[in-house]
Amino acid sequence: MITKEEARQRIAALSEELERHNYNYYILAKPTISDYEFDMMLEELARLEHEFPEFLSPSSPTQRVGGGITKEFQSVKHRYPMLSLSNSYSKEDIEDFITRIKKSVDTEVEFCCELKFDGLSISLQYEDGVLIRAVTRGDGMQGDDVTTNVKTIRTVPLKLHGDFPPFFEMRGEIVMPFDSFDKLNEQRVAQGDDLFANPRNAAAGTLKLQDSKEVARRHLDNYCYYMMMDGLEDRYQTHYESLQAAKRWGFNVSNFMAICKSVEEIFDFINYWDEARHQLPFAIDGIVLKVNSYEQQQVLGYTAKSPKWAIAYKFKAEEVETELQSVDFQVGRHGTITPVANLSPVLLAGTTVKRATLNNEDFIRQFDLHYGDTVTVVKGGEIIPKIIGVNFDKRQPNAQPVAFTRVCPACGTELIQNEGEAAWYCPNAPACPPQVKGRIEHFISRKAMNIESLGEGKIELLYDEGLIKDVADLYSLTYERLFGLAKELPILDENGIETGKTRKVSFKEKTAKNIIDALEKSKTVPFERVLFALGIRNVGEVVAKTIVAEYRDIDSLMQASVEDLSAINTVGEVIAQSVKAFFENPVNLDIVERLKAAGLQFAKAETAASDQPQLLAGKTFVVSGVFAHYSRDGIKAAIEAYGGKNASSISSKTDYVLAGDKMGPEKRKKAESLGVPIISEEDFEKMINPILSSVSSSPPPPSPGDTLSLF
Repeated sequence: MITKEEARQRIAALSEELERHNYNYYILAKPTISDYEFDMMLEELARLEHEFPEFLSPSSPTQRVGGGITKEFQSVKHRYPMLSLSNSYSKEDIEDFITRIKKSVDTEVEFCCELKFDGLSISLQYEDGVLIRAVTRGDGMQGDDVTTNVKTIRTVPLKLHGDFPPFFEMRGEIVMPFDSFDKLNEQRVAQGDDLFANPRNAAAGTLKLQDSKEVARRHLDNYCYYMMMDGLEDRYQTHYESLQAAKRWGFNVSNFMAICKSVEEIFDFINYWDEARHQLPFAIDGIVLKVNSYEQQQVLGYTAKSPKWAIAYKFKAEEVETELQSVDFQVGRHGTITPVANLSPVLLAGTTVKRATLNNEDFIRQFDLHYGDTVTVVKGGEIIPKIIGVNFDKRQPNAQPVAFTRVCPACGTELIQNEGEAAWYCPNAPACPPQVKGRIEHFISRKAMNIESLGEGKIELLYDEGLIKDVADLYSLTYERLFGLAKELPILDENGIETGKTRKVSFKEKTAKNIIDALEKSKTVPFERVLFALGIRNVGEVVAKTIVAEYRDIDSLMQASVEDLSAINTVGEVIAQSVKAFFENPVNLDIVERLKAAGLQFAKAETAASDQPQLLAGKTFVVSGVFAHYSRDGIKAAIEAYGGKNASSISSKTDYVLAGDKMGPEKRKKAESLGVPIISEEDFEKMINPILSSVSSSPPPPSPGDTLSLF
């Protein structure tokens, strides 16, 4: 019988050895033992952890096989915002980017060129070398905690080795390799499920599965491309240097990168990978350029949406010729009629293409489309490809022109066209099935009311059974009405075409209960998301937040005039007209009243104001360097608590540069050239605590990293 101490030692030894073999196999691609030997060690470790659960670590290699069930993905605020990249499509764009960079920094600039992975971004947080949290990008400011699922990805290290810092984040891209994607779609056909359109969508869907065992079976991959932590520029001089360090600690960092100093060198790299990407086992859609020097990155700073020191070059979309066989007309949730071409199947960008969007009637006229035409099709980032040209030399003499429909293909209502618009609409919004179902599907979506359990064809079943005819009807559903419902629905391929097979959608006991629970929980969703969920034309997430900041309850919003709404920054007359028209419709007013009665949030929750005196109101600070009594986030939090604002880069609008130890010389140089005052940590404490200015001694300093130390 093994003793506790022997078990502890054996578990530690097995864990260390398995992590080393995992690193050799997945990161270095140099396995040193057979798969059988690895599996036998993993089985022994799992058995010991089962017998001695007190020694089971969250970073154990056994956690990669999955098994945890995540009923709800918690929303987490990013410690460092996850910004997007500006896109470029030509050599001229890149030349302009480099010119702007060189105007802002006086010294020589070099660029790190990397592959732009076509997947979904992830933030990996490590504390003392152990993965503690994995968060999706979300809206850039906050995302979903998907740690349990990410632990199943073999190329994400659970425990690091080497000289890693106490706390840092690695940004990466989760992708689904082509082999895994093909196998997954084969399984979905066999199981009677709709197919995924592309590997990116499949990876995104997989990462949000509740069952981590299923995530493990789908074999996702991860490539890390950026490190983030307080004082990063004090530890490493360049981005490339930090990535090489990360690789030594156990991260999967692409070997396909280059340091370039000229446009010619950059485009040698771009042109090479524009061809070589077809040999990669995963999808890329471009190249990312980053200023390599961290000091120069700090000087360049950020816009509200993206870093000024990085840009993405997007590859030109692939093209192929095929035959236009027929045209279908689809109805969107706002009633917009979109023509879709049915094509002779052709291989394009790794998938078989059978359909392409035709946008609107003007598009059809512009290309003078005829049935049987040989058309040129491209597929960039779009799920549905598009036609960009017609080979008129191959047109048959008796070919018939494509005519745009004048009646709704779903309900037969005569279409209308607003003055000055190219689109045609079906005005039968309350009763046109695709519009009704589309609005309900938007309402339950993750960024709106987030009623996840109602996906996978269940809205269509509930509508067909007459249980819901609008979004307010959802809150009249009961367990008794749901339990036992079932129907066979057609399986669609990646082009949205019926495959001839069906799948059974049913409401079993657990499903029915989950839906009722999710509906009840949705009653706590904040007003701005409820407003977005209503599906008002032209009102997206950002606009909804902007409107709610001005009109803090639904009643005052409904009374607002077009002129009042137009005066809101970023709204404008078009959006204002949409909002006014929505609330003038009696059908919509009835829905809002029923949603109110159901208990949804139609007023903005008041947030508590800071208890601190607003001594820094109207002042903008740029923080640089390392501080004795605060983390970087802690001192920024103090600035905001006392009414100040933080900025990422120094400009003429900066009031103070708050300088700690090892402040970057470029920032100091820029502050001095603009005449911006540079203050110390002690100066800052005197600003927020005037009493300190009149005494020689300071109170005991707060503990390092404590963001609430002055509050």
